[in-house]
Amino acid sequence: MSSAAKRVLVVGGGGREHAIVRALLRSPQSPEVLCAPGNAGIARHARCFDVAAEDVDGLFRLARDEEVHLTVVGPEAPLVAGLVDRLQDEGLLAFGPSQAAARLEGSKAFAKEVMGEAGVPTASHVVLDSMEGAEREIASASYPLVLKADGLAAGKGVVIAGSAGEAREALQAFFVERKFGDAAAQVILEEHLEGEELSLLALCDGENVVPMAPARDFKRIGEGDAGPNTGGMGSFSPVPDFDPERCREIADQVHKPVVDALKRRGSPYFGVLYAGLMLTAAGPKVLEFNCRFGDPETQAVLPRLRSDFLETLESSITEGGLGDTEFAWSEDWAVTVVMASAGYPASSSKGDVISGLKEAEAQRGVEITHAGTAQSDGEIITAGGRVLNVTGLGPTPEAARSAAYAAIDEISFQGAQVRRDIASGVTDNVHAATD
Repeated sequence: MSSAAKRVLVVGGGGREHAIVRALLRSPQSPEVLCAPGNAGIARHARCFDVAAEDVDGLFRLARDEEVHLTVVGPEAPLVAGLVDRLQDEGLLAFGPSQAAARLEGSKAFAKEVMGEAGVPTASHVVLDSMEGAEREIASASYPLVLKADGLAAGKGVVIAGSAGEAREALQAFFVERKFGDAAAQVILEEHLEGEELSLLALCDGENVVPMAPARDFKRIGEGDAGPNTGGMGSFSPVPDFDPERCREIADQVHKPVVDALKRRGSPYFGVLYAGLMLTAAGPKVLEFNCRFGDPETQAVLPRLRSDFLETLESSITEGGLGDTEFAWSEDWAVTVVMASAGYPASSSKGDVISGLKEAEAQRGVEITHAGTAQSDGEIITAGGRVLNVTGLGPTPEAARSAAYAAIDEISFQGAQVRRDIASGVTDNVHAATD
């Protein structure tokens, strides 16, 4: 490392963070990358430190002691806990929104309030505060409907109820069994939207919004979108019919009004803003906002990025710094498939030995990011629900799919769960999406 090389700390230890680390290392600035806490895969590319992603004080001390130039916050919990505020208060640079702005993800009720103020299209909704009030609402509701824990629930606090009985069962888990703790002190009941989903990330500098390449993710555990919701079982990028001009139109309709509303409220938004959208017959409507890079969308988007990732992150933390920034993308398609542990999403098996990684990584057009892995006695073992993300790259969707699944076929661990229909049937009707 040259004496002038920048030192960047990535907070988190999942597949998203591994993809962020890889993208940073591709920067022409050749930064030295640190990660806390990291995982077995990240440790091959970055110096890892045993500091939890939720340990705000510990992360501040690490950034200070290691003389970090920039801290990039991966997961939502430290953002909602105010990590960026703590670092900035101490004069340290950090990528991500303030605690006040991160309420967009930390509270779905708050996000709905801001969307209403900003005129952003979303599903109609009611905020529920108690089991008694919820019972009255579901008795007269139309089905299916959607129930969401107001706070952070690791992507699992969402239930699509097809009947009053299913709704009551979900509400029992939220309010009575307290399955999600304080995250479900309030529950959002909203209309069920029909259509295809779209994920659109955009970098924000408090006023400007620059959309990235679009992606589509697969939330259900089973093929054909069967079974319970997960944090995501796969994704692909780009998305047919969503070229840069169309993505800019959506960002102007969805992201920009929210950024403007937060600025008016005195909480300017810096960092990346993820919009999960449903493409309805009436146009795109927001399902959710996330205040960080999506997972597993990031694993499909960042391998295609050809711009200097570090430079754009730096620009987004300066008010007005993005200016006329535009991203450059590879023409390749990327298809990311998640390998999950036995029992996921209800539980997760840990300590199972993973074999075949070297053989999989040796395949052409494949990038493997570790999500829930650890090292034990020289072996890579499972250490979480979503274990690995296998991304295939190729000139067509089918070529990318084939690369991803060929690599997956080399990998094995006890009880591995894999959806075999990620990006199935997608055509490369994108045309100008990579221009």
